[in-house]
Amino acid sequence: MSDTPAKPVALEARETGEDGRRFSPSVARNREPIRDVFASHVARDGRVLEIASGTGEHGAFLTEALPGLDWTYSDIDQVGLDSQQAWRAASGHDRLHGPLVLDASLPDWGEAEAARPWNAVVSMNMVHIAPFAVAEGLFAGAGRMMDTGGKLFLYGPFARKGIIAPSNAAFRENLKRRNPDWGVRDLDLELLPLASLAGLVLQSVVEMPANNLAVVFERS
Repeated sequence: MSDTPAKPVALEARETGEDGRRFSPSVARNREPIRDVFASHVARDGRVLEIASGTGEHGAFLTEALPGLDWTYSDIDQVGLDSQQAWRAASGHDRLHGPLVLDASLPDWGEAEAARPWNAVVSMNMVHIAPFAVAEGLFAGAGRMMDTGGKLFLYGPFARKGIIAPSNAAFRENLKRRNPDWGVRDLDLELLPLASLAGLVLQSVVEMPANNLAVVFERS
């Protein structure tokens, strides 16, 4: 793997407000279903580390909806880091932190290591637009960052035991044309083995709009 981390990519047009906050159309569509799953299956309170926080909207929305959450952004992309900082500055509370510069593929997550244990690690729409080494690092890091009972929350498109929805299959081909190291990951065949190595147990899988899944692992 290259010493230079692969930069995350936005697969949609995003608008930027005058205050620097970026806005994602897909977040506007999926934030309520994600909130409901998060509240029911992950946590209503506790310290959350988000990996590849993107625009920063999810953290801002979830901390507003669930006032017991204390949320830390992270990313490796400067555009994302700037937007996350803007969302933090615009928030009406002090429960948004960071953003940390964090490359999930590395064996040391820098400042996040000193702040462990985290109650939850969150990664939304990342593992399919990153090399598989990033997924490996995400699971290893989540296992390292959390104590027993901590939750890893993933959201995005996945295959299951080699079966993939037609829309996700077309998306996978599109991703492969962009970068052969990307692709819709198979939850059972590719990610569950990583979870087992990290001491994480699959807790729940919730079907979401547009053939996405919300996936929750628990630190055993």
